Amino acid sequence: MARVLIRPPEAADRAAFVRAARASRALHGRWVKPPATPAAFDAWLARMAQPGQAAFLVCRRDDGALVGVVNVTQIVMGLFRSGYLGYYAFAGHERQGLMAEGLRAVVRHAFGRLGLHRLEANIQPTNEASLALVRRCGFTREGYSPRYLKIAGRWRDHERWAILKD
Repeated sequence: MARVLIRPPEAADRAAFVRAARASRALHGRWVKPPATPAAFDAWLARMAQPGQAAFLVCRRDDGALVGVVNVTQIVMGLFRSGYLGYYAFAGHERQGLMAEGLRAVVRHAFGRLGLHRLEANIQPTNEASLALVRRCGFTREGYSPRYLKIAGRWRDHERWAILKD
């Protein structure tokens, strides 16, 4: 039986989400900056409600605790049928396989209900936990993108990983 479930975020998640994001700052380090204020959460929620975006909370099935987040962004349909992934765990839930379960559930949802054919994740080469996660979930390394994204004021290289619908 699955230990997690995925669901869309809602305004009622604001307080728990902000607490989890603040408690996870050391875990996230320079990799990601989740919304850590009520206003930032509201802005993220509004952004994810726009066409071409889908956000999912990964929650522990037994008590509903927030485990992490998976965003599918820049969804393009037509002949492309693709989207980009962003994700992060919340402190206290890392390295337990919970995010792997959550990411697999999002992939199934994206290939099923969203009708996508491809999902891509771009990961900094030194982010070993994130690389291990996509490997565990069946993604394939497709390439290397120098100076791909500007993060924390610096252009950073990324590895490009993808998974295709069977």
